[in-house]
Amino acid sequence: MSESAWILPGFGLPLSALLPDFTEEEIGGDGLYRMGHEGVITILTPKDRKTDFIVYEDKTLCFVKSAMGYPAIYLFPEADFQGPAEAVLMDLDGTSVHSEAFWIWIIEQAIARLIGKPSFSLEKEDEPHVSGHSVSEHLQYCIDKYAFGHSVEEARGHYFDVTHYEMNEIMEGRGKEGAFTPAPDLKEFLLTLKERGIKIGLVTSGLYEKAWPEVLSAFRTLGLGDPLDLYDAVITAGQAIRKGQAGTLGELAPKPHPWLYAETARVGLGLAASSRHRIIGIEDSSAGVLSIRLAGFAAFGIAGGNIRQSGVSPLVKAQYNCLTDMLPAILGES
Repeated sequence: MSESAWILPGFGLPLSALLPDFTEEEIGGDGLYRMGHEGVITILTPKDRKTDFIVYEDKTLCFVKSAMGYPAIYLFPEADFQGPAEAVLMDLDGTSVHSEAFWIWIIEQAIARLIGKPSFSLEKEDEPHVSGHSVSEHLQYCIDKYAFGHSVEEARGHYFDVTHYEMNEIMEGRGKEGAFTPAPDLKEFLLTLKERGIKIGLVTSGLYEKAWPEVLSAFRTLGLGDPLDLYDAVITAGQAIRKGQAGTLGELAPKPHPWLYAETARVGLGLAASSRHRIIGIEDSSAGVLSIRLAGFAAFGIAGGNIRQSGVSPLVKAQYNCLTDMLPAILGES
C-alpha cells in the first residue's frame, strides 16, 4: 500500500491529511521513541508541540508532555459518532461560557506579582500554553519563559490570591466587566438537548472554586435556574491542595488527559464503552479536543479557541461557529 493511501491507526486519515498541521519527527516521547526503530513508522507532533503521536502499523500511541515533569502515554483510539446522540459532553471555558480572556488575565496578574512588574502582559503566542490545561501547567510555562528561578508554588500562591479577590468581587457585582459571558446560543442549545432526552455532561479542567461561580453566573444571566437540575453530570478538577486544606487529584491529570471526560461518561452518566459512538464531546481548546479523543469519543470543535492555532484540527470530526449549528448533527438530522 502506498504511503498516500495508508490510513493511520487512531487518526482514521492518511498521512497527507495530517501534515499541514503536524510535522514528522525523528525522535519523540522525550527520547523514548525513534522513527524506524522497534516498529515505529513515524512520529507526529502538532503545531503546539505539546504531544507526540507514535505511529505503528496497527496502533498509535499518544505521548502527553508535561511542564510539571509527569508525562503520560496513552493508546490513541479510533473515534466515531453516529447521531442521534445519547449524550453530549461539553467544556465550560470558551465553549459554554466565554471566559478564557478573564482567566488568562488572572495568570498575567499572578505573574506580574511574582516578578514585581505590574505592567507585565503575555504575548499572543502564549495563548495555547495558558488555556485548556491545568493551572500549574499554565504557570510553569510562564515561569520557564518569564520568571526563571521562581517556583510554581510561589506562582500558585499569587494566582489563588488574585482569583479569590476577583471571584468575590464578581459575586458582589463589582468584578471585572464581561468576565463570564454565556455563549450566545447556550440556552437554546441546552434546552433543545433536554427536550430530546439527550444526557448532558459539563466537563471542566477548572478547579471547583473557580468553575462553579462561573457556571452559576452564566445560569443566572440566562434564567436557567439551578445548573444541577439541568446537567446530568458535572465534573471539575476538584479542590486545590494548599496548606491547611485537603486537595483532590486534579492538577496533574486534567485535560489533555482522558480522565475527566471518561469519568463523566462512564461514572457520571453511567454510559458503557459500547455507547461511545453515540457520545459527542464539544471543545474549543486543543487540550480539550485531545482529552475527548483519548477518552475514546469523537469531538466537535467550536470557533474562538486555539484548535486551529495548535494544529489539532484533524482530530475533530467537524468544526462549527456556534453551538446551535451542530444541533442537526447531534440530533441525527443531517
